[in-house]
Amino acid sequence: MSLTTTEVNDLKHAPAAPGVLPIFLHRWSPRSFSDRPVHPEDLRAIFEAARWAPSSSNEQPWRFLVGERNSNTYNNILESLIEFNRTWARTAPVLLLGVAKSNYTRRGTPNAYALHDLGQAAMTVCYQAMALGIFTHQMAGFDRDVARRLLAIPDDYQLGSVMALGYQGDPAALPEEMLKSETEPRTRKPLDAFVFSAWDQPVHFG
Repeated sequence: MSLTTTEVNDLKHAPAAPGVLPIFLHRWSPRSFSDRPVHPEDLRAIFEAARWAPSSSNEQPWRFLVGERNSNTYNNILESLIEFNRTWARTAPVLLLGVAKSNYTRRGTPNAYALHDLGQAAMTVCYQAMALGIFTHQMAGFDRDVARRLLAIPDDYQLGSVMALGYQGDPAALPEEMLKSETEPRTRKPLDAFVFSAWDQPVHFG
């Protein structure tokens, strides 16, 4: 018996944790998207939130190339994806690519935190979208050379990830090989695997 979109969404929610906001526990990355378009005002709100992400020296090095379905930008981003990702991402109403300016604008020196700051802006996109009931799925599986050429990205910008953005779709619409991961609970490493008081020594809270 196949699960409904609501059942899958509930299944993906992380267990409640004291003091943790629900939005962090409820965010997950579907591969099945509905064909419902994202309203322009919701897209504006999502990127307005990203505008206020933290950045080194307030450089704000991130740039987002945003393609709505059937636009040239959408088609170019889709073409850059590896075949596995192209199979499911073509159902999302919005595809975007994040890039980061490699050098500080005023000083002209390398910005070692450009991709870090792009990541912070991208995560802000994910959480603001989730607050609006809109899902995201970030992808590393794309050809950077193809994306740079098709989207005319200057050489002094580093490429981050591609993101699919839209509303959750019917999991049964996915190919069989993708259905299992779509309908399994999420798992994460325990805190003692990555929160240390000294190297490899877990923090003991309380």
